[in-house]
Amino acid sequence: MAASSTPTIDIESLGLEQGALLLIRRALAEVPATGELRVQGTAPAWDIHLEAWCRQQGHGVRFDKGESGATQALLTRASHAEGRWHGAQSASDAPAEDALAGWGLAARGATVEAGSPPFAFTLHRRNELWAETAGALYAQAAAAQWDPATAVDWDAPFDLPPAVEAAVVQVMTYLIENENAALLVPARHLGQIHPHYREVLQLLALQCADEARHIEVFTRRVALRGGKPALSTAGGQASLQSLFEAPDFSIATFLLSVLGEGSFINLLNFLHAHAPDPVTRQIARLVARDEARHVAFGMAHLEYRLAEEPDYQIRLRNAIEQRYDALANSAGLNEEVFDALVLLAAGELTVPAIARGHEAVQQLKREMSAGRRARLGRLGFERAEADRLADMHTRNFM
Repeated sequence: MAASSTPTIDIESLGLEQGALLLIRRALAEVPATGELRVQGTAPAWDIHLEAWCRQQGHGVRFDKGESGATQALLTRASHAEGRWHGAQSASDAPAEDALAGWGLAARGATVEAGSPPFAFTLHRRNELWAETAGALYAQAAAAQWDPATAVDWDAPFDLPPAVEAAVVQVMTYLIENENAALLVPARHLGQIHPHYREVLQLLALQCADEARHIEVFTRRVALRGGKPALSTAGGQASLQSLFEAPDFSIATFLLSVLGEGSFINLLNFLHAHAPDPVTRQIARLVARDEARHVAFGMAHLEYRLAEEPDYQIRLRNAIEQRYDALANSAGLNEEVFDALVLLAAGELTVPAIARGHEAVQQLKREMSAGRRARLGRLGFERAEADRLADMHTRNFM
């Protein structure tokens, strides 16, 4: 820059089409609206190209001769230049309370040019989807991804009686359809989330990847000894369908993650304890670890939303009651799955063993209910209300 009251830039022999525009734009950005910048150069027709560019951008320009006789351009920065850009999306890296449609796909904190096309993201308000721990949970999830081909010892030797193997296949069949729901429900919301809330978007994407992986390992376990998927019932399907009918992201997360997947952690721990073979045991352990993160996010999100909107608790209560009423005439957990769990806990078809297995499944149900009560209590429900709502959860566990 020349030492002058008007800043000056000399582009020398560099043509505008050769990169001189970069230098001019940077220098002009330091000039306030309606301020002036002097440009001089020696490239052929540089002044003609500059005039065309200024006309396109709305900047004023006039030409005169400098002291050396060379042509100089005096640019006047357009008065609208400051309005071409939206301000930073938020004052810090923290997410804004409401993400504007015009921010579109830009990185959080980026300066977005005015006139950018708006994106109609349904989930664009922070309280509708945020969790304070979303970033940390995403980092944990990214570090904890596992490969089904190597994390499970599919060649581990074992030999099960036909009835026990059939019980494993029935439970795996049941787990597959529940994990299909656990994948598709958050997947329905992914495309609705404003990318300003990137941590939630990334975390849910990995959650979907988790569920896809779970479906794979359950399916491989079904076929491991030549089996085919067993029974899927109308009652089980109806229970899962109700998750798709949740009216918003928070209620879907509440029903799926806080109540359903929370109970599934108990079920997976039960399978780990009573698995009749090493492959099933390994699968249960790995899947339970993933599901714990899903529940942790669901709880963190609902705690955040309730802190912002205490009255939202009424909607959570109504969601449980409405689902209970809608499923009142359904069969819930099918008998084949219940019997399969009993047999896995029993280990054999003898009267004393079946008695032990039956009690183990009853204990599982009590632990599931206790876990739901505890999570409802963390969300601010009074003890009696938490007890009542926990007992209204679908008999299909999810």
